[in-house]
Amino acid sequence: MSATTRVALVVAVALLSGCASSPPPSPPAVSAPFEQFPPVADDVLLRAIGLVGTPYRYGGNTPESGFDCSGLIGYVYRDAAGIKLPRSTRELISMPVPNVRRDALQTGDLVFFATAGGGQVSHAGIYVGEGRFVHAPSSGGTVRLESLSTAYWQRSYLNAKRIIPGGQLANNF
Repeated sequence: MSATTRVALVVAVALLSGCASSPPPSPPAVSAPFEQFPPVADDVLLRAIGLVGTPYRYGGNTPESGFDCSGLIGYVYRDAAGIKLPRSTRELISMPVPNVRRDALQTGDLVFFATAGGGQVSHAGIYVGEGRFVHAPSSGGTVRLESLSTAYWQRSYLNAKRIIPGGQLANNF
């Protein structure tokens, strides 16, 4: 056997053995840079953002009549997630669901504020991610998207509650 034939045979065997061997190991899974949220949290997010621009109305709880802050929250959760929540901000902040640290907020969490001073809850909104929340602010205004990082909201921030824990819907309240 000539040297050229030997080299060709060695190359052919090497190529064929490469095809018969097991494939190289898969690259390690790369985790996403953000946490995956339950699909219902996305529904809450989309419904809340879709209501931006709806007029404020004290006691309002539908898009047709307008919203106050707790009316907006109740409507969004009923419509997007089938969850019936208490009507007032005091009842919402007292729900037996997990409290959430500000640095651990997730889409759909409720955020609470003491806008009248002191430590009593007087306002609430729905956290929608990236440091922002949707709320119905005051008479003459409309439902809007705000940043938690503004001085006003930082100063009046009280607490947050998780209504959609770990992919499971919370019970109706």
